[in-house]
Amino acid sequence: MRMFPAMRVKITGLDPHQQYYIAMDIVPVDNKRYRYVYHSSKWMVAGNADSPVPPRVYIHPDSLASGDTWMRQVVSFDKLKLTNNELDDQGHIILHSMHKYQPRIHVICKDFSSDLSPTKPAPTGDGVKTFHFPETVFTTVTAYQNQQITRLKIDRNPFAKGFRDSGRNRTGLEAIMETYAFWRPPVRTLTFEDFTTMQKQQGDLFVTISLKDLHS
Repeated sequence: MRMFPAMRVKITGLDPHQQYYIAMDIVPVDNKRYRYVYHSSKWMVAGNADSPVPPRVYIHPDSLASGDTWMRQVVSFDKLKLTNNELDDQGHIILHSMHKYQPRIHVICKDFSSDLSPTKPAPTGDGVKTFHFPETVFTTVTAYQNQQITRLKIDRNPFAKGFRDSGRNRTGLEAIMETYAFWRPPVRTLTFEDFTTMQKQQGDLFVTISLKDLHS
């Protein structure tokens, strides 16, 4: 299934003439398995994590592209798909249900992309910069634990049209979201120093996050 809400980032400060790959992987936050406790509405540790799954990296379909191209668009990962099938051969990101995960975004200069593969761990080192945002940590489920979230996804996920009931009254969280006719998740902004400078090890890249409050 497609990841929802999708990650969306805005990248600035790249070399306009350099070629880059943009990729995402999703890694475990810890070595625990969780369960949802309904009476307290909390996630609780339920034991040790399941065995590691095969590494997968989602390479953005617009790759390979110039820095100028990346900086002129919002980079959306709305086509990324998740599965709990460890035998998946469709290139989906494989995750265990009821575990906590952290999405990571990788900006990879063309000259340092030899280790980039959908079925290998994400490359590291010179020419690669990785970003993660603590607020994007999530717990995987095969069924939503909160009915309001279920209804929100049915109403706002373009791939859930078959579940919609146009005559149903909207209340609670859905009523709030009605003010966002074309609701989309916030955009993160990745701001770079000159990528060439990093390659020469004369400076570090940095990141700033621009997060629009969803409830404002």
